[in-house]
Amino acid sequence: MTDQHTTRRTFLKASTGTAALVLVAGCAGGGDDEPSAPSDDDTGGNGGGNDEYDFGDWFDDVDNYDGVEDYTGESEVTVMNGAGGNNMRYDPPAIVVDEGTTVVWEWTGDGGGHDVTHEDGEFESDMLTNAGDTFEHTFDEAGTYRYYCSPHVTLGQKGVVVVE
Repeated sequence: MTDQHTTRRTFLKASTGTAALVLVAGCAGGGDDEPSAPSDDDTGGNGGGNDEYDFGDWFDDVDNYDGVEDYTGESEVTVMNGAGGNNMRYDPPAIVVDEGTTVVWEWTGDGGGHDVTHEDGEFESDMLTNAGDTFEHTFDEAGTYRYYCSPHVTLGQKGVVVVE
């Protein structure tokens, strides 16, 4: 019985040491899994790329989403409303900005009436249709703000503003 316990203890000690080395090596960096700064190729958790931004399945039905566009350092950013092949898109659909940045949604005039509705009700535009119509919101607090067009959310008209 002593030999069996000794063998089990020896195995557990060796396994624990090996697992610790693997964890330390993984934390030390290097390799393809190391996070990098956001780029146009990042997918925010939807199919690979940079895991810095994870939006779950929010963009699964958004055909023009291909990553988070970095607009940090700018005081105002414009997102087109009614863009894309079927005119039911925001362009760009995902942006990162600094606290205090004003985002202006500008209507293309295509695709009928559109709005901008924050999923938790923090901001909401009127239903607008004319090219050049705008709605703006200043983001004063860090966070991730998911929004959509209320009549076209099921068609994939969704967006995100990440505020750092």
